[in-house]
Amino acid sequence: MPSAQSAARVLGLAALTLLATAPPASAAEGWSVAPAGGGRPSFYAEGTPGTVLQDTVSVTNPGGHPVTVRLTGTGTGTGTGVPVAFAEQSVRVPARTRADVPFTVTVPAGATPGDRVGGLVAEDRAGRTATVRIRLRVGGPALSALTVEHLAVHGDRITYELVNRGTTALVPRLAVHADGVFGRVLLDRSPRTLPVRLAPGTRTRLSEPWPGHPALDAADVRLTATAAGGAQDTASTRARFVPWGAVAGTAGALTAGAAVTAVRLRRRRAHRAAEPTSTEVELTGAVR
Repeated sequence: MPSAQSAARVLGLAALTLLATAPPASAAEGWSVAPAGGGRPSFYAEGTPGTVLQDTVSVTNPGGHPVTVRLTGTGTGTGTGVPVAFAEQSVRVPARTRADVPFTVTVPAGATPGDRVGGLVAEDRAGRTATVRIRLRVGGPALSALTVEHLAVHGDRITYELVNRGTTALVPRLAVHADGVFGRVLLDRSPRTLPVRLAPGTRTRLSEPWPGHPALDAADVRLTATAAGGAQDTASTRARFVPWGAVAGTAGALTAGAAVTAVRLRRRRAHRAAEPTSTEVELTGAVR
């Protein structure tokens, strides 16, 4: 881990090299904010997770009255943005004076390699603001890792999720294959590049159309996703295709037939119950 002084020197030199000239960010009343030292329109920092980088922001008040500004940091990126801590968060700058405020940028311990973009915002008591951009590049080993999850078949559509579990952005490729009963090939799509870009730690839900799926079959569906850097994963599932309309019609016919039979049986039983009961008399030969 570099020292704070060397980190600050690297920070300043990198910014001077990458970003040469630009005016400072100015508010409506004439005060402005800019990286200290001049010549830099924005801040640039680079370090591995856990590194603390230092720099200084200048608040310049060319007017004839004092101005008080509040400094905050804001940002977005592949993680939680750019964490900024100021030596003084509220600064009173006298007329025709410049105030230099040191601050630190801490690379989060669990940050994945890549760029984060944030801003250093100054706001006066009247609500006027000025912003200077902060760009943070997180270093570290590049790791490509991709998984295919929640694979399912819903009629004429195959749904799934791709998850980037590595540290680099990925543009995945996808191959689709499905076999039916006895190994009959039902679907075979060669690998193709998907129109998505997955940032580290993100997931996306996608689907594949299958308009020609079988009407009656059992299919083993397999999806294989690949990406640069050796990232690869395969997921499989089984789907059963049954023509429920025909099944419903057959079941309905069987049900109707059973109902008719039941009605006929009930009628026969009722008819028998209505007939008079005959009495059998045994002749014993006795005479009275």
